[in-house]
Amino acid sequence: MVVARMSGIVGIVNIDGAPVDRELIWRCTEFLSYRGPDAQQVYVDRNVALGHTLLRTTNESRTESQPLTLDGKVWLIADARIDGREDLLRQLPVSSVSTSNPNDAELILSAYEAWGEDCIHHLIGDFVFAVWDTRSQRLFCARDHLGVKPFFYAHLANTFIFSNTLNALRLDHRVSDELNEWAIGDYLLFGHNQDLSTTTFRDIKRLPAGHTLTVSNGIASTQCYWRPSDKNELRFRDRSSYIERFDELLTSAVEDRLRTSRVSVSMSGGLDSTSLAAVAHRSLNQNDSVRAFSIVYDSLIPDEERHYSQAAAAHIGIPVTHIVADQFPLFDRQIPSDMEQPEPFLLSPYAGQFYALLRLCSQHGRIALTGFDGDTLMNEPANSYFALAAGTLRFKEFTAGLAWYMKTQGRLPGFGIRGWLKRAFDRTNTDGFYPEWIDESFAKRTNLGERLQQGSNNDIKDADARPGTLLGLASKVWAPLFEGYDAGSTRLALEFRHPLIDLRLLEFLLSIPSIPWCLDKYILRKAMQDVLPDTILNRRKTPLGGDPALQITRRGSVRWLDSFEVSPQLSCYVNLNKRRSITDEQTTEGWWASLRVFALNHWLSNSQPTDRAESRYPTSTKEPVSKISNA
Repeated sequence: MVVARMSGIVGIVNIDGAPVDRELIWRCTEFLSYRGPDAQQVYVDRNVALGHTLLRTTNESRTESQPLTLDGKVWLIADARIDGREDLLRQLPVSSVSTSNPNDAELILSAYEAWGEDCIHHLIGDFVFAVWDTRSQRLFCARDHLGVKPFFYAHLANTFIFSNTLNALRLDHRVSDELNEWAIGDYLLFGHNQDLSTTTFRDIKRLPAGHTLTVSNGIASTQCYWRPSDKNELRFRDRSSYIERFDELLTSAVEDRLRTSRVSVSMSGGLDSTSLAAVAHRSLNQNDSVRAFSIVYDSLIPDEERHYSQAAAAHIGIPVTHIVADQFPLFDRQIPSDMEQPEPFLLSPYAGQFYALLRLCSQHGRIALTGFDGDTLMNEPANSYFALAAGTLRFKEFTAGLAWYMKTQGRLPGFGIRGWLKRAFDRTNTDGFYPEWIDESFAKRTNLGERLQQGSNNDIKDADARPGTLLGLASKVWAPLFEGYDAGSTRLALEFRHPLIDLRLLEFLLSIPSIPWCLDKYILRKAMQDVLPDTILNRRKTPLGGDPALQITRRGSVRWLDSFEVSPQLSCYVNLNKRRSITDEQTTEGWWASLRVFALNHWLSNSQPTDRAESRYPTSTKEPVSKISNA
């Protein structure tokens, strides 16, 4: 069995060559022990320090040690799971692989030794890593294609500090607690930061998904190495080949994310998560190896998830535990730590039920799967396919697709002509919601009105074959969503993995015709035909029967949200005299925007500098921090 793990990483490089602060790197590493309670180690060499904490998820990982070097000249720290290992091993020169069954860290370092910084074009999986090359005095860092693993850094005069955990950087007293007003404005308008290279703190930056970062000769530079594309077309002669190849890739995506004997699945009653539960159960083939956990509503809103998730679990042969969400109030005051996030959190109102799900998953094992995001990849609007086929004169493809659509859907597709004309002649955006309570001087300083329009626009071209999927992949929601699942936010020894956004599977789905395969998840339904019950296979995507938060508001149980103790900083961004009470909001947009005021105020009141207070994170007592040094 291959090593699989989740880690905490932190590093400090003094660009001017000054000795590194050893106490600081030890303190940062100990702070990250909740991410890796099984082992913590530090490497220090004059002006460079690397810290690593390890969470073991297999017996084999007991032999692993980071920071890692193969030759004493190049050092690596990583929080990584490398997929497609056999393909990578075939590509690597035999001389660069030190063992017959290298762990993931050894694979990354071997790839770097073989290809240098071009190694990033040979690696797939969920990863962040940093390589310190003593030969060139160069730091090379990378974040995975979709940004599942987070990476934060601060460049402070002659010091460069980085980590996969934002609050670890705040242990350095040189990192300012001053906030980034542009990020605050984005949170109030959209619920998340629109600039994926920044954070809520002025000094702390975020490495975007699919980017590398290099620090050399005192200069830090970032570069994009990957972005999704639908330009590669893949055609098979027969329909069964599409389904067989999809099933192969889906199975590989799930199995590469298992590497353990026990896994939890965050499973609704929908097609995506139930498919993953079925594949995981088939792959592990052990009693009690897979358990499902599902959030349901029994009374607050009409909801059928209990029925469907139970039917799926019974058919697959796995137990399912239901978390009844009706019982959780918004911003659960009984569990305040669940809202104490590194940045204002997208899911704050539902923190209680979200963390109840996470805690149950962590009790079963250290790995959990989600069904994110089949809707983006396998539910392309039909009109984009027909528009492209007609525009490129593919009349045979157009007519065949049209015949299939009419036969299966019983109607003509909407070709979107009126929508196309509107987009062609009206480039303004009038749909954005702008809260009247935003402070005017703050709005002026940060150009909020203009950014509201920009935030609703996109650069996806009408000529793209898969505009819906590409638009979904370009969404700014992915970063905070993945970081919300990450241990840096949850503070649990639990790693969430997302098989449906596996790079191999994603690129396959982008390359095949959307009709019929990516219309209403047709290819997934066909692949799961003998695996899931008909009640799941025939179920169409349906929204919730109502907004749970609005129902809670109407019950009058959230009036306390309007009487919060105001943080002095809040008045810099919000004119509370213009803010209506939560219960007086008449629209969903206004209601959610008003809730963000409360969430921001709570965050401002609880985001004190980490180095001036006792750590809120547990520290490990299993193994002491080790010192590794070649100085």
